[in-house]
Amino acid sequence: MILFPPAKINLGLNVLFKREDGFHQIDTCMLPIPFVDVLELVPAPTFSFHQTGLVIPGPTENNLCVKAYSILERNFSIPPVYIHLRKEIPMGAGLGGGSSNAAYVLKGLNNLYELNIPISHLEDFAAELGSDCPFFIKNEAQFANGRGEILTESNLCLKGYFIKVVNPGIHIGTKEAYSGIAFQNVGLSVKEIVESPIENWKNNLQNAFEINAFLNHPILSKIKAQLYAEGAIYAAMSGSGSTFFGIFKDEPSRSFADFDGFLESIHKFKE
Repeated sequence: MILFPPAKINLGLNVLFKREDGFHQIDTCMLPIPFVDVLELVPAPTFSFHQTGLVIPGPTENNLCVKAYSILERNFSIPPVYIHLRKEIPMGAGLGGGSSNAAYVLKGLNNLYELNIPISHLEDFAAELGSDCPFFIKNEAQFANGRGEILTESNLCLKGYFIKVVNPGIHIGTKEAYSGIAFQNVGLSVKEIVESPIENWKNNLQNAFEINAFLNHPILSKIKAQLYAEGAIYAAMSGSGSTFFGIFKDEPSRSFADFDGFLESIHKFKE
C-alpha cells in the first residue's frame, strides 16, 4: 500500500490564552496542500521502519509513524508491517508533515487490516500523537480550536488557485515561537474571516507567531513582502514557522531558487 501524506497550511492563527494543562488555546483554519511525502505499508514477518529523503533527527522509536503503529498494535493486535517513509516535507517548518505521516499510518493500517475503525475513533488515536494529527484523518479544510484537536468542517475551496511554498531552512522551536507572544482578543474569528472573500484576507487574517518570528529572523518579513510583490492574493507564515506560502490566481514563477538553503515549491489546488 502506497499513500501520499500531505502538508498543511494555517489560514490565520490566533493564540488566545495559555490553558491550565499547559497547552495554548488557538483559533485557526487548516488546509491540506498538494505537497506530499510518500508512505509505503507492507505486511512483513517483523516490524521495521525505513526512512529516506530528508533526514529525520532522533531515534527511530520516537518517530510518529512508529508510535502510530504501536497504538493500533496495542489496541488491535495487528500483524507486523514494513514502513518506508520517503520524506519530502521539511521538519519543524509549520507544515505538519510528521503529524500527517502518523495519521496516514493509522488510516493505512485501518484499511490494510480491515479494522473498520470509525473516523471519530481514528481521530482519538491521532490526538494521542499530537495536536495536528487529528486534522489529517479527514484531510480536508477544517477550523481548529482548543489545542488544535477540536475540528469543525469548512466549505472552503481554492480549486484552480496556485500555492507557492517557501521554506528558508530556519528552525523555530516551540520555546522560541511562544516566547513573548501576545495573546489576542480578536473581534472576528478565523472562521468569519476565511468565509469572507479571499481578497479580504490580506488585511484581516493574521498569524500571531509572525511578529516574534520577524524580530528574530528579519529575512522572514522579506519573504512575505516578496510573495506579495509577486502578486499573491494572500501570504502568511504557516503554523509557528518558518515556512511561508502565497496564494495566487495565476501560476507564479520560482524566485527563491538561488537562495542558499531555501526550499521552494509550487502546486495547484485541484479540489
